[in-house]
Amino acid sequence: MHPAFCSAEEIKQAITFEGLIAHLRESHRGPPPDLDRLLMTQKAVSGLENSYLLLPAWTSGENLGVKVVTVFPENPSKGPAPPSVQALYLLFDGSNGSPQAILDGTELTYWKTAADSALGADYLARRDAKTLLVVGSGALAPYVMRAYLAVRPGLERIMVWNRSAAKAEALVADWHGPGKPEVIDDLANGVAQADIISCVTASTSPIVQGEWLAPGSHLDLIGGFTPEMREADDEAVRRASIFVDSRWFTIEEVGDLTQPIEKGIISESDVRADLFELCDGSHIGRRCEEEITFFKSGGGAHLDLMAARYILKCLRD
Repeated sequence: MHPAFCSAEEIKQAITFEGLIAHLRESHRGPPPDLDRLLMTQKAVSGLENSYLLLPAWTSGENLGVKVVTVFPENPSKGPAPPSVQALYLLFDGSNGSPQAILDGTELTYWKTAADSALGADYLARRDAKTLLVVGSGALAPYVMRAYLAVRPGLERIMVWNRSAAKAEALVADWHGPGKPEVIDDLANGVAQADIISCVTASTSPIVQGEWLAPGSHLDLIGGFTPEMREADDEAVRRASIFVDSRWFTIEEVGDLTQPIEKGIISESDVRADLFELCDGSHIGRRCEEEITFFKSGGGAHLDLMAARYILKCLRD
């Protein structure tokens, strides 16, 4: 039997953030799949790095799959062009190895990445959070906004900041969710006002300064996936309680943690818990209202496999 191809539009019609987040929560209560990662990079003309990633994962007897990803950060600046991140996901039956589906991996990535951070925030952000600041206005940003509204429906204000105000304005103009996001131009003031700050950039130097963070705020860093990438400074990790989605794709892989660890500002033991420990109740998460929490999303092949299984189930139901 030939595997079905699941388009981006079919995925959008089949799933919800409420359902995907619930599925990820339950999946994290079991053992992680076997997984691996291959990353290849090549300098582009501008000095930015184009990347090619293979992300395989295998849950024995259930499913195995691999996501093939390309990251070309210059694409959005070239006018009508493909998005910077593009991917395909291949899903196989784990009991006999037969192919089950080929999924639009770009759409899968948007959904699972946003759901991953929202799941972390459900344990770490204050229950009474009212204000969300999204730093960056790329293709992932609206998914992050919708995912956060799924876990904190009481959000009353969504702010968007981007180095290019025009891109932030375009994001807000195209928003079809609840409320009306607003573009801000003063990032420091926005961070100071926000209960939740979510960064979705490809920055290689810190954007959010730790001194701006208000007591009780939650900082979510999504964009970085290499040791050179960084979205928050050393003061942010000094002031915050640090959490990650998985230890294996963050502590030794992404600059928001590897760089302060190398400087001796923090150590690996300062990472309090990952999503597996939060979801199975091994760690309580946020301890008090004044605590500043810091969540680094590294993504990971296990999340892709979890999301692909959920998408296929929804498409078949």
